[in-house]
Amino acid sequence: MTLSNELSASAQRVQVALHQYGLECKVIEMPAATRTAKEAAQAVGCRVEQIVKSIVFKTSLTGKAVLVVASGPNRINEKTLSEMVGEPIEKADADFVRRKTGFAIGGVSPVGHVEPLDIFIDEDLLQYDEIWAAAGTPHAVFKLTPTDLQTITAGRVVSIK
Repeated sequence: MTLSNELSASAQRVQVALHQYGLECKVIEMPAATRTAKEAAQAVGCRVEQIVKSIVFKTSLTGKAVLVVASGPNRINEKTLSEMVGEPIEKADADFVRRKTGFAIGGVSPVGHVEPLDIFIDEDLLQYDEIWAAAGTPHAVFKLTPTDLQTITAGRVVSIK
């Protein structure tokens, strides 16, 4: 594992953002990829349900970025999300994700974006004492609480699956 003073630029940006919220969460970079929820759970030694997967959508009419942070195994109900957003949505492509978040797919963090995003939090994440989220690269993660997640995202807690 890499210590925070040796983090890549994207992971360092997440670490700085966490500290700006007053959180002591520590970003770690893993030797193995944590691109999928299953890979991340294996790497940090937790259940896949404790992994915060970040999925970016694009609104079809206004082109806004919408971030859903969901429990690892949960599939996002796109019809429900469209209703919550108030317009049709589509999965965002890699270029859109990088432009709106500053991160590559597989490393999108719930914090540290280059633009403000509309954020929705899967209510299933609230049942765990600790959860793990991507930290800017497919190899970087950090541990936090569901309360911390709500603080750093100002996201709306919803039933999304």
